[in-house]
Amino acid sequence: MTGNKRAARPLRSVYRHFAPVETRWSDNDVYGHVNNVIYYAYFDSVVNRYLISSGGLDIHTAAVIGVVVESGCRFHASFAYPDPIEAGLAIGHLGNSSVRYDLGLFAPGEETARVEGWFIHVFVDRESRRPAPMPAAIRVAFERLRA
Repeated sequence: MTGNKRAARPLRSVYRHFAPVETRWSDNDVYGHVNNVIYYAYFDSVVNRYLISSGGLDIHTAAVIGVVVESGCRFHASFAYPDPIEAGLAIGHLGNSSVRYDLGLFAPGEETARVEGWFIHVFVDRESRRPAPMPAAIRVAFERLRA
């Protein structure tokens, strides 16, 4: 938030890829809405599903993997079980060994995000955990999502 003005909610058109997210009964907290920490799990699932299905990542044997080094989330309106969610994904920055994912969570048919988030993966060698260039197939998949 800047001064007295809240940042504008991102529009659906910002995102290049959409995936469904199903809320679960256990996602709700005692206040009757999805708990804030659950949104990070949604983000992680959407990104990793994309990495596996579009980038060819083998989460069990890949020599180079992505680790989260930074993340953030802004809440504009809540979801609650059993709300369906449409998650939008775009690439905000693409480096040699790092990527920033921009995510937006929408109710079906809504044009503005209820929740927006981001996180940064740094790609590292699985064994040494030292930064490594991201695999070519993953870079190609990311190029399709660049904003």
